[in-house]
Amino acid sequence: MLVDYLRELRVLRHLTQAEVAEAIGRPQTYVSDIEKGKRGLDLLQVLDLCEAYDVSLPAFSVELDKRLKKLVKPSRRANR
Repeated sequence: MLVDYLRELRVLRHLTQAEVAEAIGRPQTYVSDIEKGKRGLDLLQVLDLCEAYDVSLPAFSVELDKRLKKLVKPSRRANR
């Protein structure tokens, strides 16, 4: 979910992985590994990516929360 949203933001901003990598001071393979789910992220790394995508951390968090709630609701109903 998180990596899908990060990739979506990059694509919406018309940025390549290389451009994002340069903006955050990392190699392109770092961004690629994130988007493939091969690399975990801490909050500071998410903040760096939010800055590269020109989205505030609060706005990012709200949207991610909405997406997570959509995933959780059907499974909760199934357990009733």
